[in-house]
Amino acid sequence: MKQGLHLKMGQQLAMTPQLQQAIKLLQLSTLDLQQEIQNALDENPLLEQDDDSGITEVTESIDTSQIETSEALTKQEISDEIPDDNTWDENYTPSQTSSTSSTGPAYEGEDTVYQGESSISLQDHLIWQMQLTHFSSTDLNIATAIIDSIDESGYLTTSCESIHEALSSEFNENNDVDSIDLDEVMVVLKRIQNFEPVGVGARSTQECLQIQLRQLPSDTPWLSEALMVLDLHMDLLGNRDYRTLSKKTKLKESQLAEVMHLIQSLEPRPGNQIEPASSQYIIPDVYVTKVAGQWRVSLNPDCDPKLSINQTYSDLRKSDISKEDSQFIKGHLQDAKWFIKSLENRNETLLKVSNCIVQQQQAFFEYGDEAMKPMVLNDVAFEVELHESTISRVTTQKFMHTPKGIYELKFFFSSHVSTDNGGECSSTAIRALIKKIIAAEIPNKPLSDNKITKLLEEQGINIARRTIAKYRESLGIASSNQRKQLL
Repeated sequence: MKQGLHLKMGQQLAMTPQLQQAIKLLQLSTLDLQQEIQNALDENPLLEQDDDSGITEVTESIDTSQIETSEALTKQEISDEIPDDNTWDENYTPSQTSSTSSTGPAYEGEDTVYQGESSISLQDHLIWQMQLTHFSSTDLNIATAIIDSIDESGYLTTSCESIHEALSSEFNENNDVDSIDLDEVMVVLKRIQNFEPVGVGARSTQECLQIQLRQLPSDTPWLSEALMVLDLHMDLLGNRDYRTLSKKTKLKESQLAEVMHLIQSLEPRPGNQIEPASSQYIIPDVYVTKVAGQWRVSLNPDCDPKLSINQTYSDLRKSDISKEDSQFIKGHLQDAKWFIKSLENRNETLLKVSNCIVQQQQAFFEYGDEAMKPMVLNDVAFEVELHESTISRVTTQKFMHTPKGIYELKFFFSSHVSTDNGGECSSTAIRALIKKIIAAEIPNKPLSDNKITKLLEEQGINIARRTIAKYRESLGIASSNQRKQLL
C-alpha cells in the first residue's frame, strides 16, 4: 500500500471540562447539588450567592399549546463560546431563569418529607431495663452478652450454647473463681424475655408468640386454644392450612377464627415497637399544582439558588496587579461563569422535562395510577428534542411533589401491554388494577394468579400469569395461599 498524506475534515464532540461539569450537575440530586454548590462557593472567590434577595419560583403552565422552546443542555450550546469579559454583564442576568411570574403556592415547610421519629435503639432500651433489674455480677455479664446478640427485630441471633462458650472462655482467661453453666444463661434469657417489649430475645417466631400469650391474663378468651395451636401445630399455622388445623384441634371454623384473631393481635417482631423505620428525607425538585383547571409545574427554590459574580474581585483584574494575580482572577472568573451557565441549563432542562411528563401523564394526576399511560424515555426525548441519555440523567434521583404524593420522575416511565381494542396499558396501571382486585377479594377465598389473569382478560388486558406473579411480588402482596384468612 502506497503511503501518502490526506487532508480530512470532520466533527466530533470533545468532552471538555465544561461539558463534564454540565453533565455532572445534570444528574445530581438536590442534596448533592447543594453540596456541589457549597464546594464551588468555598473554592472560587469570584462566585457568590445572593442571600439578601429572595428567589422567585419558576412556573410554567401546561396547556394544549406547544411548550415554549427554551435553552436546553445540548452539545451545540455547550460548545458555544462564553462571552468575553467585557460583554458578560450584557449577556448574563442572574435572575434569567427566576424572572418569570411566581403564581404557584409557597410550599413553606414542605420541602422536606420526614418519615419516622428518632428514638433510642432497642439495645439501649434493654440495657436501661437491665440496670434497673437486680442481677449479680455474673448474671450482669450474661445479660449484656445476650442483649448484644439481639437484632433490631428483637430476636436472639446467637445460640445460648455459643454465648455460654464465649463467656466461659472469658472467665477462664481472667482466672475467675466462679464459672458459669448453661442453665444460668437460660435463666437470664428467660428474665430478659420478660422485658419490654414482651417477647424480645426469642429464638423463633413460635417462642416469641408463646411468650406474649403467657403474659396475658389467665381469663383471656381462647388463650389455652391459642397456646395449643402454637405448641403443636405451628407448621399448619405457617402454611395457613386451616382445614387440617380445624380437624386436628377439633375446633369449629368460627372457634378457630377467634383463636386466629387472638394470635394475630400479637407482635411477631417486638423490636419494631422500639426501633421504627429509618428516617427518610426527600427534597422535591419540582412542584405540581392545579390552578384554574391547568396543571402548573414549578421548580423548588432550593434547586435554583441565586449565584452571581463577585464584582469586587472581578474589577481587580482591570487594576494594576501582577500577571500571576490577573491570571488567577481570570481563570476563576471563567470557571464561575461556566458554573452559573451549567446550573441554569440544568434547571431549564429539569423544568422542560417535568413539563413534558406532566403533559403526557395528565390522566394520572386526575384519576390516579390506573390512568397511567405507557411512556418511555424516547417519548420525552422526542418531545423536548434532547437525547435519551440526557433524559435519563435529568430524571435520576429527582422527585416531583404532587397532590397525590411525592414520586421519583422515573416512576412515570413504564412499559406497555397491548389490549384487545388495539390500545396500550402501562405496567403501572396494571399493578394498580391488581392491587384493586386483591383488595376487593373475599378474605377466606383469595384470588389466585390465574383468576386475576382471567379478570384482566375480561377488561381487555392480555397478560401472562407469571407476569401477574411478578407484579404482585413487586407490590409486596403475598400469594393466595398466604393471604387466606378465616376472619
